[in-house]
Amino acid sequence: MSVQFVGLKEINGPIVVLDKVSDVSFEEMVELELEDGTKRDGRVVMLEGDKAVIQVFEGTRGLSLMNTRTSVTGHPMEISLSKEILGRVMNGSGKPIDGLGEIFAETSADINGKPINPVSRTYPRNYIRTGISSIDALMTLIRGQKLPIFSGSGMSHNKLAVQLVRQSKITSDNQNETDEKFCVVFGAMGVKNDVADYFKKSFEESGVLKNVAMFLNLSNDPIIERILTPRCALTAAEYLAFECGMHVLVILTDMTSYSEALREFSSSKGEIPGRKGFPGYLYSDLASLYERAGIINGKKGSVTQIPILTMPNDDITHPVPDLTGYITEGQIVLDRNLDVTGTYPPVSILPSLSRLMKDGIGEKYTRDDHSALANQLFAAYARVQDARSLASVIGEDELSPIDKKFLQFGKSFEKYFINQKFDEERTIEQTLNLGWDLLGLLPVEELDRLDDKLIEKYLKPENAKKYRV
Repeated sequence: MSVQFVGLKEINGPIVVLDKVSDVSFEEMVELELEDGTKRDGRVVMLEGDKAVIQVFEGTRGLSLMNTRTSVTGHPMEISLSKEILGRVMNGSGKPIDGLGEIFAETSADINGKPINPVSRTYPRNYIRTGISSIDALMTLIRGQKLPIFSGSGMSHNKLAVQLVRQSKITSDNQNETDEKFCVVFGAMGVKNDVADYFKKSFEESGVLKNVAMFLNLSNDPIIERILTPRCALTAAEYLAFECGMHVLVILTDMTSYSEALREFSSSKGEIPGRKGFPGYLYSDLASLYERAGIINGKKGSVTQIPILTMPNDDITHPVPDLTGYITEGQIVLDRNLDVTGTYPPVSILPSLSRLMKDGIGEKYTRDDHSALANQLFAAYARVQDARSLASVIGEDELSPIDKKFLQFGKSFEKYFINQKFDEERTIEQTLNLGWDLLGLLPVEELDRLDDKLIEKYLKPENAKKYRV
């Protein structure tokens, strides 16, 4: 039996309050009918005694305290799911906006997902090849991992997101497992119209849209929808992974916009703010999203996450990147100085890492020299920064011959290894060979992270000549 309440106790921004309610559950969906007969969706976000606080998706403009009729549906918010969502563009609530009609659902699922029993998780192993040298070699993305990108306002993270969608591929020892089982779920929150058009146009022109499910929340859409967008995207990803057996890469941009919407929504509920005005439960809320990545025992598919977030004022200690770093397994940090000099992608090597990388690379997965080579490239580039700091004090001419060679290596490394074209896709072999060629710019005795067998097998100093800057 449907329960209906007439009138509202209070209207505050996107929030309405019902009084003297019963048999209403937390996160239950409701339908609000206005005087003119139009209907709006809402969700119960707080229960206090006999009061229910409801967030209205389409906003509260035009609602009446006296005549609004509120019906409870008896179920949480669900989205329609089938393999048809691939190639479709939906809004933040999971409703199609591409003009191709409704999605014929095979099933529906609660957008809040189901917690994965830690005992049933499988440890991530195989890597996902992005075709980007700095990521594949030094902070390898492992299937089932959550690896965020920390960017700054105005930097090229949108461009990088498009390249990741276009180039990412799964790899496997099983020859029968092909890239056809790989797909991307793309969720954009609070983006401007021109950025949304850029994403759609890029995916269409490159031909990957048929393999992508897009969830777009624009900056002029309700903030309530912005809070739902990553949950809808992850619910779709879980369906494709664990019901359809696909390996799914989820890219969410921008998690800072999501967090700011959460802050605004928390403020409208009258909750006590925490650091920088964000709600005290920001950590657990972000964790409820990030922890939906993984692999489940007995299931063929996997969910891998790349959340992208912009750091206000490039501050990595801001609550959003700070808490994200605690929850996720590493980070890819973009550097503004590299971005200004035209380096793309402007990946800052030293503060970036992938904590699961060590278990998804090596002889079985990439190549036997990968781990040692990555360690040597990190060590050499760290020495470059030391040499640059010293040169800023005493001048480059006063540096030792070894420090000058490291400066030479640093310039070549940034120009040829970190920097690559937007449409350039490198195989893992090309990336690793390039790393060895650049190490040829240094004396062999400085390569203290590599054993003699690897040096004899892979190091070809004669190849380094063409990379001198």
